[in-house]
Parts: sequence; structure tokens; C-alpha cells
Amino acid sequence: MAGEETLSRARGFSAWTTSRWLRVGVAVSLAVLTVLGVTGAWVLGRTASLSDDLVDAKSQAVTTAVRLESALLNQETGIRGYGLTGNPEFLTPYQQGLTEQAADTTRLSQMLEKDPEGLADLRRVRDAVEKWQARIARPIAAAPAGAPSPLAAERATEGKASFDQLRSALTHQQERLRSEQSQARDSLAATMRLRNWVFAAIAVVILALAGLVFEGLRRGITQPLSRLGADARAISEGDFNRPITPTGPADLRRLSGEIDVMRRRLVQELDVSEESRRLLDAQTADLQRSNSELEQFAYVASHDLQEPLRKVSSFTQLLQRRYAGQLDDKADQYIAFAVDGANRMQVLINDLLDFSRVGRVHHAHQSVDLDAVMEQTLSALSVSIEETGAQITSDDLPSLVADPTQMGMLWQNLIGNAVKFRRQDQQPHIHVTADHEGPLWRFTVTDDGIGIEPEYAEKVFVIFQRLHTKDVYSGSGIGLAMCKKIVEFHGGTIAVDPEYTGGTRITFTLADAPEGSEDAAAAVTDLDHAEPTT
Repeated sequence: MAGEETLSRARGFSAWTTSRWLRVGVAVSLAVLTVLGVTGAWVLGRTASLSDDLVDAKSQAVTTAVRLESALLNQETGIRGYGLTGNPEFLTPYQQGLTEQAADTTRLSQMLEKDPEGLADLRRVRDAVEKWQARIARPIAAAPAGAPSPLAAERATEGKASFDQLRSALTHQQERLRSEQSQARDSLAATMRLRNWVFAAIAVVILALAGLVFEGLRRGITQPLSRLGADARAISEGDFNRPITPTGPADLRRLSGEIDVMRRRLVQELDVSEESRRLLDAQTADLQRSNSELEQFAYVASHDLQEPLRKVSSFTQLLQRRYAGQLDDKADQYIAFAVDGANRMQVLINDLLDFSRVGRVHHAHQSVDLDAVMEQTLSALSVSIEETGAQITSDDLPSLVADPTQMGMLWQNLIGNAVKFRRQDQQPHIHVTADHEGPLWRFTVTDDGIGIEPEYAEKVFVIFQRLHTKDVYSGSGIGLAMCKKIVEFHGGTIAVDPEYTGGTRITFTLADAPEGSEDAAAAVTDLDHAEPTT
């Protein structure tokens, strides 16, 4: 039964959590320290009380009793001298003794207020003093000066006996006061010894308690956490097959179990990740092969397809010039269709090549002054700007880490579109803004042109998507798709502002330095000192 009870108690303790152990430990420690503090305070108070009683009461009472005896001796000496000689000078110590007697008696009464035996001794002394003064001192002091007092000789024997009784009362009083003083001194010494033992015991208990707390923390928290940390470090270093042994309080054991479950899950995830990596490697190989084929297509499109297309375009143009007006109207119309189709096919191929090169050919990131890029863009579009009378304004544009060629393509497409898609009855007004928003710059290009309906806000960024026929507005429908690809390549986003109704507002963001650029960190650091790109 005793073994089962011990086992049950051990199981109960094993279910305690760290917080419960800490609460119990703190409660026990506070209780022990409270008991020790109360005991120490009681001992200190007892010592202070005895010390005050010895110094302020017992010792002062003995001293005052001795002074009272001295005052009475002065009275006896003065009265005896005055009675024998009649010299008034002998009354001076007598009068002084009376004053001191009254003061000492009053002081003793106050000191012995809580001591009945002491007050009884004081009354006996007072009675003896009163008897001696009534029979001897006052009658002799009242005798005429200048001659010996007959009363002094007459009552000499009675006076001696009366003063001896007074002296006996004083002696008894002083002996009892000295006895009480000695007892108080012994009690103080005993209490001080007890105080020393108590404080020594308090120190030992505090040290033992500190040792128990330290050992409990070491075994219950520090060691289990150290072991758990060692296991976790081993797992983090790659030893995923190392099991975690639960130790310590219940919550730490649960934590160890959860980490072990996480370890097993991590092992499973690593197996899945390894399989995914193999699949990804295969897909990467397929993607590389696809990119290689795309590059071959771009080469073919830029060389092999361009040559026959140029021949078709050249000969159809020759055919148009030589036989214009010699054939019927239908033939001239068909020839014009062929020339226009060949030219548009050549423009489409060139635009498609430019689109495919974004992020693949032009990726030389460096500090780019967008104000300088804007000036170059306006210079390139100067003919169409002069023809339309466009007014283009812009805020101060920042310097960014970007590809300068792509930045030129971005601004040329955006400004060119704003000039192209104008209202026919008015001059276009275009304004460019730039605002810093955290790590990004937000740019807007706002015009007062024909605008874009909200339902086409996403469609305009799809390659070759046109909202108007080529007869109304020229172009291949690749401009905004090119802008989107450039912005996303630089870590930003681009969209049409659907809330703006006075024309078209294109808003896009660019980072100070796109992630992955080779010299992004250095360029951001030296951005303020970089020379503008020209």
C-alpha cells in the first residue's frame, strides 16, 4: 500500500507544469521567508524592548535612587552642622538637598509607575524621610541662627536612629533596583544570544532555500531546456533521425513531444520535397529547352522571316508603283492591301521581338535618372508632340536602379499612347507624377484623351489586344503589354485607374532597387552620387 501511494504521488507530481512548480515553489518560499521575517522581527523587537527597559528604566532608576540618597545625605550634613554651630551657611546644602529630593522623588515615581514593589519601596523611603524631616530637620532648620541649637543636642540620639532607618530604607530600595537591573541585563544578554541564533538559523534556511530553488530550476527547467536545445540544434544541423526524449515538467514534455512530431513531419516533408525537387529539375530542364527553342524562334523571326517578308513588301510596293492606274480599281485595292499587310506584319514581328527581349536581353541594372529618360522620350516623340500641340508636364522624377533601355521603352509607350489616343477636337494635356510610398515609387501618367472603359481595364494589357481598328488608331496593340512586362520585371505593378473619368490615368509602381539585380545593393547605397544615364 505504501509503495502504491508513493507511486501515485509521483505520478501526480509528474503532471505538474512548469508554472505550477514555480507557483508552489514561490508560495513555499514566501511562506518560509514570512515565518523567518516574523521571527526575526519579534526577536529584534524583544531585544530593543529589553535594551530600552534596561537603559531608560532600570539603570536610570538605580542612578536616580543613588542621587536621592546623596540629596538626603546633604540634608543630614547641613542640618547637623547648622544645629552644632548655628551658622546659616550650613542650610545651603540642606535647601539644595530638598530641591534635589523633590526632583528625584518625582522622577522615581514616574520610572516605577508600572512596578508596584518599587513604588512600595519609594513610599517607605518617603515615610522615613518625612519622619526624619518632621522630627529633626525642619525644627532644627527653624531655630535662630548665630548659636548652637539646644534641640540638636536634645534630639541627637533620636535623629541618628531616624536617619539610620531612612538609610536602611534607601539601601533596601537600591538593592532591589540593582537586582532588577541585573535581571534585566541577564534577560537582554539571553535575548541577544537568541537573536544571534535566530539570525544564524535564518541565514542557513535562506541558503538552503536558495540551494533548493537553484537545484529545482536546474533539474526541472535548465537541464530539460538544454537537452531540448541540443536535440533541436542537432536536428537543425541535419540530423533529422535523432529522436527527442521528453524530460522535465509536463509542459516541457509536451513541448518536446510536439517538436518530435514536427521533426517526423519535417522528415516526411523532406521526402516529399526531394521528390518535388526531382520533378522541378525535370521541369527546369524542359523550361530551358523551351527557352532555347524560343531563342531559336526569335532568331528565325529576326533573320529568316524578315528576309522573305522584306522581299514580299518590296516587290508589292514595286508592283504598286509600276502598275498603279494600269489595272482596274480592284487590282489597285488588292495591291494596296498586300503592301499594308506586309508592312503591318513586319511591324508586328519587330514589336514581338522587342516584347520577347524584355527581361531576357536588356537586364543591365544601374542608376537611372528618370528625368533624363523623360527628356529623351520627349525628344524621340517631338514630331508627334509638335503635330498635336501636346502639352506634357511632370513632377521631379527620382533616380532608380533599373535597366535604362527598358525605362526608355516604358516612358515612350506611355507618353506615346497618351498623345495618340487624344480627342480630335482638342490639344492633349499630359501630366506625370511620382510619389514615394515606403520602398516603392508610385507613378501616374494622366491625360485628357478618349479614356478606357472599366470593362477593358485588364484587356488593354494583353498582347495584341486592340480597342480600336487600325483605320482609327495605328499600332500593333503591344504597347501596354510591353509596359506591364517591363514594370513587373522591375518588381512593380501597373493598372488603369478606374475612378478617373477625365481621360486615362495609368498608375504603376517601381522599386528603388529590384530584388535580384546584380548591383542593387551598391546602387541603392550610392544612388544620390550616381551620374544620370544618357
